[in-house]
Order: sequence, then C-alpha cells, then structure tokens
Amino acid sequence: MKLQEKCLPCIVNQAIKVADMVGIEDKNDLLKEMFRYLSSVDYSEISSPELIGEYYSVLKRITENNDPYKETKEKYNKMFLEKSDAFEEEIAKSEDDFLEAVKYAIIGNVIDFNPIHELTESDVNVKFEILKNEKLEIDDTKELRKDIDSARSILYLGDNCGEICLDKILIKKIKERNPACQIYFATRGAAVVNDSLEEDAYLVGMDEYARIISNGDCSLGTVLTRTSDEFNEIYYNADIIIAKGQANYECLSNEGQNIYFLLMTKCDVIAKSIGVPEMKMICKKSIHYFS
Repeated sequence: MKLQEKCLPCIVNQAIKVADMVGIEDKNDLLKEMFRYLSSVDYSEISSPELIGEYYSVLKRITENNDPYKETKEKYNKMFLEKSDAFEEEIAKSEDDFLEAVKYAIIGNVIDFNPIHELTESDVNVKFEILKNEKLEIDDTKELRKDIDSARSILYLGDNCGEICLDKILIKKIKERNPACQIYFATRGAAVVNDSLEEDAYLVGMDEYARIISNGDCSLGTVLTRTSDEFNEIYYNADIIIAKGQANYECLSNEGQNIYFLLMTKCDVIAKSIGVPEMKMICKKSIHYFS
C-alpha cells in the first residue's frame, strides 16, 4: 500500500510526542528539519512504514537518542512475560487451543504507541479482557493449520514490544504441531517507535522455539527493497510467512508469497483496505498467493 494522506497527521504527531518524551522543549529546529524532509518525499512512491522509518532516523539524530521508546519496550516486555504463564493456562483450557493462541497473538497487537491510540497500561489490560470474548472478523486459521502441518520453514515477522510474548506462545503451538519445521522470528534492524529488536526477542526467550533474525532495516514494517540479503533469502524461500501488525500488512499486502496477516484493524485506512470495521481481529491469507 502506498502512503495515504490520512497518515500524515499521525507522522507529524509522532515526532512531537518523541520530542516530548526525550525532554525537548524548544521544537523549532526539530520541526524545521522534519518538514524539510517531508517536503522532499515523493508521496506517490513511498509507503507509510517506509516514510516513518526514514523520518524516525532523522528524529533519532536530532534528539541524540537512538531508542526513545527503550524504557517503554522493556516495561511492556516484562509485564507480558509475567503474564505469559497465565495466558498459556487460559489458552490450554479453551476448546481450540491453536485458534485461541492465534487470537491472543492478535490481541497483543493492540499494544501501540502511535499518537492516535495513546494507550495506557490500564487501557491495554481493558482491551485484552474485552477482545478475549470476541471472534476473529476474518478467520483463515483452517488454511493456516493445513499449511503449518506440511511446512519445512516458516518466517514469522514480529511487530511490537509486549506483543512479542504472545507471538512466542503461538510459535510454541506451531512447533508442537510441526516439530521438524524451521521457524525464523524476524525483528526490525534498528529502533523505530516501539517495534521489537533482536534484543527484545532474546529477552523474552524467543530463541527457545525460533531462530531470531534481524531484517536489517529501520522501517516500521517489512520493506523488501530495504531489507538485508540474508533476510530476503529466508523470506523468499519460506513455505509460510506470518506477518504481524498493520505496518507489515501495508508493506506486503500486494506480495505473492504465502502470507498470513495477523493484526488488529486499529485505524480507518487499514480497516477500509481489508473491508472490515475498526478494532477487529484478522487472520487473513494473502489473496495474491497461488501454490
């Protein structure tokens, strides 16, 4: 998906939010630099995740802070690690533990610090309790199970901090279904908002079930023209790609690989693209894949 004009206010607001986080009171130079960069972009050729990655690099340089959300990420990783045993017990008690693990992984996608969401810890807990009782708006989990059972390799594209703990539970379920399958868990190559890095994946113990790799890029999603050769080789040879979050959907929704998108529709732009209401849970197989 190319950048939608509705995304631009969020991008500018994110810059102001980060400046506030790192204690910049006089934002004059920051805003001049940001708008100078934004005025140079060809908006017909760039996606929102790529643009956010680029401006975030500018933002980190100006603020002299390479990871403004580091403390926030650590907080939510720790919080959801502490909840993981309870989540696994709840999943085990359900009628369909695989479907429930998929649901929990998608619910984890609610953890987002985009300015239009402004979630607090209390908000996240409330949304978890509400969403656990809802069904998937789009449910392609039957196809996903079938593909998992015959897969030799799976590439799981991670998304946010905290959420990564729910990804680990789902990946554990995948490994139980197909122990011989090689699973890769991909993180961002450099800090961008609250997305997970390799250090976050190791912190939550993801390496117990998957090989952790960096995609080599700082974009918010997975921009294949910018990701590393090592990542691309794994991507194009994987039997299944599980792509978490809206940014990965924006980057990969027109790709021809065997992709399953797991996400919450947290904004109007993505909800309309998929054809569902906002704040719905989605497990959707790519319509562009032909086996």
